[in-house]
Amino acid sequence: MPAEGLESAFLRVIDPDPPPPEIPSELKFMFNPTEYTIAKSAQWTRPQMKGGKTTGKPEFNGSNAQTLQMEIFLDASAGQEDDVAKRVAGLLEWVKPTADSLKKKKPQPPIVRFEWGSNPALDDFRAYVKTVSAKFLLFDTDGKALRATANVTLEEVPPDPKKQNPTSGSLHGRRSHLLVEGETLASVAWREYDDAGLWRGLAAFNGIDDPFRLKPGRSLLVPTAEEARRLS
Repeated sequence: MPAEGLESAFLRVIDPDPPPPEIPSELKFMFNPTEYTIAKSAQWTRPQMKGGKTTGKPEFNGSNAQTLQMEIFLDASAGQEDDVAKRVAGLLEWVKPTADSLKKKKPQPPIVRFEWGSNPALDDFRAYVKTVSAKFLLFDTDGKALRATANVTLEEVPPDPKKQNPTSGSLHGRRSHLLVEGETLASVAWREYDDAGLWRGLAAFNGIDDPFRLKPGRSLLVPTAEEARRLS
């Protein structure tokens, strides 16, 4: 257990809030992690220049989800009341859709947050439990697990997208986006809808015939996601 006075790390369910009774609401670590790994990457495409001596200019398509990986050490060999197997089972429950989401025919596992001290890279980090891999290492004479390690990967879930402006068939009152250097319709579509493929709808809505000749400073009207899909 963390020494007295030290803050314990834990994983906590934040959505649904409150969590349903069939899943654990949190997992407080028996031992604080010695390390954890944060990763984030971006997607770029680079057109091939046939016969050219240099490569084409890369185009940013969007950022991939941030991930957090850690190893959780569980040990009840010294007589603690903690049930190692029960803790692992709780982690596995977080990978499954909740009973309520299944009833609503919108299956979704709970969304969790890792909390331990302060780390700007984890500010507002909401995630689902992507993988759990547990190794049981020690057992009592009855086969009860006394020690285990659980490797857990969390993957970012972005906050709910901004509500789109209600439409009445006119362009008045629409949100606008001012293009800056390096932005493309694909990157704007990713930012607005989390779907870079909706750049075609964005182009059609703004009457853009050649999306590769956009200049910084141009203002784009932002359609709703439904309109962008319909026009794509």
